[in-house]
Amino acid sequence: MDIEELILEARERVASDIHLTVGAETVIRVNGELYKFKERDDVGVNRLIHSILSAEQEKAFTTEGRDLDFSFELSDGSVQRVNVFHQNGRAAAAIRLLNTKVPTLAELEMPPILSELAARRKGLVLVTGATGSGKTTTLASMIDEINKRRACHIVTIEDPIEYRYQPGKAIIHQRELGRDVPDFRTALRSVLREDPDVILIGEMRDFETISLALTAAETGHLVLATLHTSNAAQTIDRIIDECPIEVREQVRLQLANLLQGIIAQTLVPQTEEYGGRIAAMEILIGTEAVKSLIRTNKLIQINGVIQTSGRQGMCSLSDSLSKLNKAGRISYEVMEMYNADNAQMLE
Repeated sequence: MDIEELILEARERVASDIHLTVGAETVIRVNGELYKFKERDDVGVNRLIHSILSAEQEKAFTTEGRDLDFSFELSDGSVQRVNVFHQNGRAAAAIRLLNTKVPTLAELEMPPILSELAARRKGLVLVTGATGSGKTTTLASMIDEINKRRACHIVTIEDPIEYRYQPGKAIIHQRELGRDVPDFRTALRSVLREDPDVILIGEMRDFETISLALTAAETGHLVLATLHTSNAAQTIDRIIDECPIEVREQVRLQLANLLQGIIAQTLVPQTEEYGGRIAAMEILIGTEAVKSLIRTNKLIQINGVIQTSGRQGMCSLSDSLSKLNKAGRISYEVMEMYNADNAQMLE
């Protein structure tokens, strides 16, 4: 069995990830759970991992010992995101099986406020959550919504490119780290000279990336980005904490002026009737009340504002979970478990 056959069979089982490890069992992830998948010997696993590497990647991985992040496409057009690495002196790979089609916000059952945020002409929209929480898919759906509705120029900076967009009203340039540009900082320094209207940043990783993203939003662009944070208040804290002490107040003011919204999402397992997972989310909108709390560093009050601002499109994770439970989409036990996890994160 070659890598293409392996991936196609995993896709038939609705897997999201494949884990290949020399010296260990091959497993797949389905709806968040890991299952054994296809026994094979170490030589076969090693051959599968190396079969997806180009000559240049092979040299970087084998000779230089580097971890590799890249994407590759099968003959049927499906795209995979890959991380190849060493563990215990042996090769391993984590392969994310990406959707071939960008789902719409309606197909993802996202609330209308996400379409409203995608329609904004400037400012900063953040989609946050843990690894595997669907951030990239949500952002891709928002970008595709803009693509279908607005004649504009969209530039994405991704590591690596996961979704490829079909032609719509917009023109879209997708830049991949390591192939089209060396890093986020280099891409962000040049993006403002590329006449963009909308900029997607795969991840705001450090102060320089944050600073450049804020500058882009400040100069009249809509900037969409991700962070690995669990809730809105933590997201604001993380952005400010990444900055040197001497500029934190300035960044706080910039963020207060520019923030359009934060979507913090978690994928939760549905009941047997529906199967799979669905997004539960906390949504913060950059209203004047929220901006004032950011400016005055009263982030502890943000959760209270979220709970009382449903008419503005805001929603707490607890309310989101409760609605999913009442609709029969998730069990009471799942609701309680994720509420408990969220309570611990807010403490």
